[in-house]
Amino acid sequence: MSFTQNISRYFRLDSVDRIKYDKVQDYKDSLKTKAENLILKGFPETIVNLNDILETPAFKNRNFRDVFYELNIPVPDPIVVNHDDLPPAKKTKYDNSISQDGTKVMALPSGTVTSNKHLLELVEIVKPHIRKLMEDSNLLKMWISFMIPKIEDGNNFGVSIQEDTLAEVQSVESEAAAFFDQISRYFISRGKLVSKVAKYPHLDDYRRAVQELDEKEYLSIWLMMAEIRNRYCSLHDIVVKNLDKIKKPRTSNAAESLY
Repeated sequence: MSFTQNISRYFRLDSVDRIKYDKVQDYKDSLKTKAENLILKGFPETIVNLNDILETPAFKNRNFRDVFYELNIPVPDPIVVNHDDLPPAKKTKYDNSISQDGTKVMALPSGTVTSNKHLLELVEIVKPHIRKLMEDSNLLKMWISFMIPKIEDGNNFGVSIQEDTLAEVQSVESEAAAFFDQISRYFISRGKLVSKVAKYPHLDDYRRAVQELDEKEYLSIWLMMAEIRNRYCSLHDIVVKNLDKIKKPRTSNAAESLY
């Protein structure tokens, strides 16, 4: 019995409603086909591609020196003031302005301070794969949801496998979204540190903090790429091992395990 015929048993549908329900069913069928092709063909191809990227010099052979980027903020010459030539009131005002306000930044003398171009190159490589992982996990999530049968008593072992697999897919989708948030937080943190360097150009600690943040982000980007590959491997592994139960959860054998 087709999807539309089954619905028609409980509701009176006119011709327009039947067409809409048929379109919904066509969408579900096409999604199932795409998901199965993704698991059997797309995932292995993606895993091999990610392994090749991780073996490129951009990720494998680069060290911390390669991600160093000089800030375009020169250290101004110190202001030499002869305090003996100032009256007592002027001395107090001058000392307070130096100790409390720092350097007033009206404009940077050497132009804008650009982002670390080395890390920008890596970010542009990683971001499409983060997006693809989110899209693929979302497709897989909907496919498993459509496979879950109606609720009934007994023989729910296959359904529990579907639900456990679905929870794993949802976890991967959330983790991929967190990768985007991590990248944006890096640029926000770096911008705050660079503003500190502009305000206090004589303090080397702020300049070093920017360098340390860049090195940390380089390791994080490498880890992102590795985790994307690992997540594809884990999803492919759990789905392939339980493909029969995911597609046909209602069977007489209830002794099988998830793995």
